[in-house]
Amino acid sequence: MKKTLILGASTNPSRYGYIATSRLKKYGHEVIPLGIREGEIEGTPILLGQPVFEDVDTVTLYLNPKRQEEYYDYILSLKPKRIIFNPGTENPALVSLAKQNGIETEIACTLVMLSIGDY
Repeated sequence: MKKTLILGASTNPSRYGYIATSRLKKYGHEVIPLGIREGEIEGTPILLGQPVFEDVDTVTLYLNPKRQEEYYDYILSLKPKRIIFNPGTENPALVSLAKQNGIETEIACTLVMLSIGDY
């Protein structure tokens, strides 16, 4: 299973960061929800700041490109295998930085990828 950092996690059940966290857990993936407010998603705490993690396979984004800028160095420092740019998060600058650092990028929807077995 793929350790996944969800950047843009929210306690609001109608937000995609919440839904993705829930669904990834349901499919057996280890999740690290990261947001701007404390809380939890189905018992998993939402972390704040930029905590250090090892062996992150995937970073899935639920922040618009402008909000992503403060996380560029953080995302790259995690050395994920891939970054998923969900709808509305597409960011050519971060795609370029990722590729320069050997990180695969996908313009896709995490929820769709899970549902079709392509995660």
